[in-house]
Amino acid sequence: MSDALFLPVRRTLFSSEHVMFRTTVRKFMQEAVIPNLDKWNSQCHPDREVWLEAGKLGLLCVTIPEQYGGAGADRKYSTVLIEEQQRANAAGPGFVMHSEIVAGYIERFGTEEQKAAWLPRMARGEVIGSLAMTEPRGGSDLRAISTRAMAFGDHYILNGAKTFITNGYITDLIIVAAKTEQDDGTTGLSLFLVEADRAGVSKSMPLDKVGQKAQDAAELFFDDVHVPKGNLLGRQGEGLHYLMQELAWERLMIAIRAVAGCEVALETTVDYVKSRNMFGKSLIDFQNTRFKLAECKTKTQIARVYIDKCIELACDGKLDAEASAMAKWWCTELQNRVLDECVQFHGGYGYMLEYPVARAWTDARAQMIYGGTNEIMKEIIARKL
Repeated sequence: MSDALFLPVRRTLFSSEHVMFRTTVRKFMQEAVIPNLDKWNSQCHPDREVWLEAGKLGLLCVTIPEQYGGAGADRKYSTVLIEEQQRANAAGPGFVMHSEIVAGYIERFGTEEQKAAWLPRMARGEVIGSLAMTEPRGGSDLRAISTRAMAFGDHYILNGAKTFITNGYITDLIIVAAKTEQDDGTTGLSLFLVEADRAGVSKSMPLDKVGQKAQDAAELFFDDVHVPKGNLLGRQGEGLHYLMQELAWERLMIAIRAVAGCEVALETTVDYVKSRNMFGKSLIDFQNTRFKLAECKTKTQIARVYIDKCIELACDGKLDAEASAMAKWWCTELQNRVLDECVQFHGGYGYMLEYPVARAWTDARAQMIYGGTNEIMKEIIARKL
């Protein structure tokens, strides 16, 4: 990050305005997020009040045009938000899902009526968004989705179940991916805006995850839900195409978080090994310590340079599926390897959740799964060989 970790290659990605924005975001994390993490981790979801506080400071939906309540900012501002939330070691709230994914889909594919109805309220934190793709029997293979939306007159009837839905427990607005029948009799994927309080919609309690407990993942159920045709997002049958357009940025955001996680873990671990004594000298004075941390630092620096280039490509609309797949696979695996080394250097304390490195370690494992598993990322890369 801007002041992170003694990395030798200076970052040139951000302007002075981005740096000032980072100061605001970091203060918000320190004052509104970090003091509440123990509570949120315990109850497995954040409080709604933090969304309203973020909205008042203009930290939600920053890339959405001003006419819809956003700031019309570039994705470097989004990068700052992701990095600072990782620095705070806060898996929740699910601001990225809300602002970058759900709001982004509505802004890009929605009608003027849909944008006006939802985006300003999302920017203020009054409405919390989620995206429901993954199902109990299918995750990475979107073509295997079994949720159905059948057209009847002026509405669709929606039936199905979704799982592992970020913001699912406190969500107000859900983008639901469902199969619809086309005029030619074929079945295509469509996206629908579904209000969480609509009859037939129900939620599970927050899922009991290994990590990322402050982020409320839940199951969602749709039982004969009547969805007005005006809630169709984009064109019927084009849902898979829409999802594919956005996946490169979504996967890059996971990689951004991964590299930031490496940087923070290394900072805290270097501080720890300098202060921890063993056999009459500091841990940092052992060659094994220095060599292991030198390896982690080097790999993190190389990942940082690649990710910053990918961010530039994303801001220019040039990031492709292969580059983002490389970023997601490499950086999330690096994050897990670096954190494993950092936990080892902390010894028994590294296994205690009161130490930030332990929570970061458990939170990081899911990074290699969601957004498309890392095995899927390798398949995407292999197609270009």
